[in-house]
Parts: sequence; structure tokens; C-alpha cells
Amino acid sequence: MKIMVTGGAGFIGSHVVDTYIENGHDVVIIDNLSGGSIENVNARAKFYLMDIRSPLLENVFKIEKPDIVNHHAAQMSVPDSVKNPIYDADVNVLGFLNILQNSIKYNIKKIIFISSGGAVYGEAKEYPTTENYIPKPLSPYAITKYVSENYLYYYQEQFGLNYTVLRYGNIYGPRQVPHGEAGVVSIFIEKLLKDETPLIYAYEDEPEGMIRDYVFVGDVVRANLLALEKGDKESINIGTQEETSTTKLYNVICDIMNKNIIPKKAGHRPGDLKHSCLNNAKAKDVLGWSSQNTLFEGIKKTFQYFLNKQ
Repeated sequence: MKIMVTGGAGFIGSHVVDTYIENGHDVVIIDNLSGGSIENVNARAKFYLMDIRSPLLENVFKIEKPDIVNHHAAQMSVPDSVKNPIYDADVNVLGFLNILQNSIKYNIKKIIFISSGGAVYGEAKEYPTTENYIPKPLSPYAITKYVSENYLYYYQEQFGLNYTVLRYGNIYGPRQVPHGEAGVVSIFIEKLLKDETPLIYAYEDEPEGMIRDYVFVGDVVRANLLALEKGDKESINIGTQEETSTTKLYNVICDIMNKNIIPKKAGHRPGDLKHSCLNNAKAKDVLGWSSQNTLFEGIKKTFQYFLNKQ
């Protein structure tokens, strides 16, 4: 199949591209390199330097005629979405609508849409959270992801456009950019490699930091591969179903790196959720997917990547 991957030069998207190519698919990448890197672009993929909001996107659909669109491109920072919700919606909603309109016009068979299980549910009362829980997003970023899911439902009902929504936990691994809250693992590793003191954000009543469901990127790409053939018209959590506080995460990284630097503490940031952990039973049932790397194993692989980059 020919697959268009938006954000295919980014941290997660580039790994997805590599896996699709390894499995014999033709891949077209759309990326404006605002968060991705040209170094991540697979030499066997066709690369278009382009914003998903561009009217020129239609030309790529017309020329390439992809079978499937895998949509990873996004404004992905929760704090940035709080600071500038208009820009966040411009990229995440209007950019996605540009993709949807072209997908209908050029007969795309399926869209694999990347949502955020770590954000859309808000402070969920059901925990670990299943896909049946009605999302109550608490940041503009989370709102745009949920809005996009609803657009997908509409386009399926109205035009018959098939889709699978993958609601990611907190993804980490090689190529992760050490910027923003989403890159906490790479931030900690880079700080510790320089013997600098990292910062742990926490609510006053929960000094260990936020609870998150950390998933290794190598596991996530398998979900994207399985979603090519499975998960039609479904929203599916991609998580480990294991709680990890920021302090616990930091301690695992310190153990692997053999560091003993006491982190500084700071208050929570706008849009920070206290708890997020995803029930992954549906991923097992529908996709045949489960995470294979423990947190220790995944962090070890990630650390080795950053070590080799030095």
C-alpha cells in the first residue's frame, strides 16, 4: 500500500515510517519540520516539506494517490496550547480538516488518527480509563484532539471514510526531542548527561509528581502497523496500564545512568493533569496489541540512543 504519514519527520512519526517501509509499503511524508528533523526522514520515503494547512496539500494527494493517511502531525504541547489556543486549533483542527477534505476527494481508504489518551479524558473518574469513558478535556490541546475524533465520526457517517483512532499514553524513546512536557524522558536524560539538575513539576498534595502511562515508541509503532488492517471505526487506547509518577520515572533513569542528582521541585503548569493511566484491554482484543517493553527496558534503549549521539 501507499501510505501518507503526516509528521513523518517527527519523533514518533519517523519510527512509524521506518516500520511501514520495512514491511514493504510505499511511504509519502508530509512535514514542515517545525518539530521534526530532516535527519529522521527515511531515505526510501518520498518527502514533502509542507504544512498540513497548506492549500498545496491537495497537489500531493493528486500526485501520490495514497491508500491510507497516518496523521501524526500536530501542535503537541499542552502548555503552549493554553498560551495560544487559536494557533493550537489552527494546526490541530483546521489542518486536520484540510486532510479530511482531501481524503474524501481522493478516495482515501482509511485514516489512522493519533489522539491523546494521556489528555482527552481529563481527570477521569474511571481509572485506568477505558475508551467508554466520555472525555472531559482540560486543555485546548486535548479539546482539539477530541474535536478531531468527532470530525472523523462525522466523515465516516457522511462519506463512509474508514478510520482508526489511536489514543496514545505518554510516548518516549529514541529521537524524542528534549523540549516541552511531552519530552520528559529525553529532558531528564540530557540534563543528567550534562550533570545538570532536572526539574520535577508537582501539585502540592502530590509531591511525587504527575502520574502517567509511559509507552516505549517501539511498541507504539506496532499498533500503527496493526491498525492498517484492524480497528476499523474504533478508538483504541495505546498504553501499558501501569502508573508511573514523575519521581519514579526519574529514579529509574538515574539507576540506569548511575547518577545521584537530587531534582528540584516546582509547582504544576497550566493544563497539567494529576493522573492518567489507560486501560489497554481493547487494544489486546481489537488489534492484538500489548506493550512488550518494560519501563526499565525502554529507558535503557532510550539512554543508549542519547549516549551514542554524544
